[in-house]
Amino acid sequence: MAEGWARALKSEQLVAYSAGIETHGLNPHAVQVMTEAGVDISGQKSQTLDDLGPIEFDWIVTVCDHARESCPVVPAGTKTVHQAFDDPPRLAAEVTSEEQALDCYRRVRDEIRQFVETLPESLR
Repeated sequence: MAEGWARALKSEQLVAYSAGIETHGLNPHAVQVMTEAGVDISGQKSQTLDDLGPIEFDWIVTVCDHARESCPVVPAGTKTVHQAFDDPPRLAAEVTSEEQALDCYRRVRDEIRQFVETLPESLR
């Protein structure tokens, strides 16, 4: 969702890539709630940092504690920042209805949007 927001809101200021520690596939709930907000992430894919290839990053932003704890060693000169968000699949697993599950994703979607709106200025 962070990559989708970054592309939708900040494409003139930054180039966003999304990668995780491991691949899990594109989450259909994330696709649905982003579509509700007017952002199509259906063309994105679940990938690792290695899958991205040789890209020189200015910044790496981790958005979950597992990624922060497991983030590989980054090249010298690459700055890192951590912005924790709840894990929507974990939240959704604790509720009893589909609508409640989607609400978990919606809340985190909106929190991520608020963070992305502060970029890149908040990274300095």
